[in-house]
Amino acid sequence: MRIKILVSSCLLGNPVRYNGTAGKLDKNLQSYLEEECDLYALCPECEGGLDTPRQPAEICEGTGDDVLGGTACVKTCLDRNVTDSFILGAQRCVEFCKREEISICILKERSPSCGSSTIYDGTFTGRLIQGRGVTTAMLVKNNITVFSDENINELIQHLKQNETV
Repeated sequence: MRIKILVSSCLLGNPVRYNGTAGKLDKNLQSYLEEECDLYALCPECEGGLDTPRQPAEICEGTGDDVLGGTACVKTCLDRNVTDSFILGAQRCVEFCKREEISICILKERSPSCGSSTIYDGTFTGRLIQGRGVTTAMLVKNNITVFSDENINELIQHLKQNETV
């Protein structure tokens, strides 16, 4: 049975990033994943109703865990509060994973939705802090494993170890 993996839509070449561009995975890694797994594309920010392109957004005064706890918010560079859209997108992502029986995700590092170890600090100055995005925080709370686009080799090692079990 093939493993199902949810991937940030931008990483699979879809132009859904805030600035209307796509990200990308390393072609060799993506080829390996496509051969071994079923990949599903989803953008939590689009699922939350945000347009593409859209104003950049950052988590202010905390991390995605703090947003879920109600002590931080997500705002655009023009000071528009988009917290509700980020939470809705995270909820839809978790619902999709549960419905499709997906237990592993590959998400875009540094994103206020998808960052798994670093996010921007909310000042729009390019400064990074340790922390998770809103979607990653909600996925982890629901026992769904998250890898970033920057540690896919760890995922591949994880997949290869589980092949032999």
